[in-house]
Amino acid sequence: MEERENKPIQVWTGRHVDVELIFENGDVDRLELDVVADNEADFENGFLGESTPLAKAIMGKMAGSMVPYRAGDIIQVRILSVAAELSSKPVDLSERREETTRKAAQDSDKISTVIYASSMNNKWGDMDPKLLEDDGEEDSPELK
Repeated sequence: MEERENKPIQVWTGRHVDVELIFENGDVDRLELDVVADNEADFENGFLGESTPLAKAIMGKMAGSMVPYRAGDIIQVRILSVAAELSSKPVDLSERREETTRKAAQDSDKISTVIYASSMNNKWGDMDPKLLEDDGEEDSPELK
């Protein structure tokens, strides 16, 4: 049992990692991240989704590893430490992502309709895009 405790810990989902991103010009950025399931990913808050290119590059590696990694000017990643526990509890963000996607689709549909209405001139007269303005309701705008 004692021997197992001293064994180096590999990077896997559910682990906390401290890494350095090494750039072509020699600059280094240090990041502390928790590797989590994709539905809990929130990079700005330190939660790295398990299927992201960075996570895939470091999965299975241990502290001290230098890993080739290309993203923009980044050329490699140095894994400084790996902890068996996450630094904080992630939150499932799937619902928030779905809501954001739904809202973006609604906004896109509304913009397309306004553009069409603004350019439309037909036998019944011009369409007034002001009739399509949001009245604060969640559903699609209705013509009055």
